Amino acid sequence: MAAGQPAISVDTKKKELVGDFKNPGRELRPKGQPEPVRVHDFELPGLGKVAPYGVYDLAANAGWVSVGVDADTAAFAVESIRRWWQQLGQVRYPKAKQLVITADCGGSNGARVRLWKRELQRFADECGLTVTVAHLPPGTSKWNRIEHRLFAAISQNWRGKPLVSHQVIVQLIGATTTQTGLTVRCELDANSYPKGIKVTDAEMVALAIERDAFHGEWNYTISPHQQSP
Repeated sequence: MAAGQPAISVDTKKKELVGDFKNPGRELRPKGQPEPVRVHDFELPGLGKVAPYGVYDLAANAGWVSVGVDADTAAFAVESIRRWWQQLGQVRYPKAKQLVITADCGGSNGARVRLWKRELQRFADECGLTVTVAHLPPGTSKWNRIEHRLFAAISQNWRGKPLVSHQVIVQLIGATTTQTGLTVRCELDANSYPKGIKVTDAEMVALAIERDAFHGEWNYTISPHQQSP
């Protein structure tokens, strides 16, 4: 950050049911006019669930959230990072040569997920950035900055409001702000991300990945195969 290079914190927020379901919290409404919600939380056909994947820019205090409607896979996670870079990152950091990512040790961006590393290699090849990933050790995911800098603010902003549609979810996330200057950009990702994709040993060998000297199982750097001009 001191060198002007981008550093981001990433994670998937808790999946949310889409529909007129109860959303914890209190919201000001006219007396005697509570908003009706369903008693049961069965998934509604045609609406399903959403998986909000967040990218938090540590230096800019700005967030990006891709609201996915399909599976929360490593391909979806890297696509969210790609969209952040294309829409916000490369404009904010035009001279960037390196990207640092802090992430949890499990989930779609887990340290042992092969698809996560393969997709990051593709992203590095596309943008010409050297991508350094630092995974938080197991049991320390709440230390990830995105949890209390972005996700907590989103939960506070939509408290008490039923998430009745994809449009409402995107608007509520995009309207999230804090007194410290947080801004959030949100978009719906309607792409499909199939589960069960296998990454072969040959594909792993082809990755330009270097393990860090300090806990290389959690910290590593992926370099682009060909430096961009």
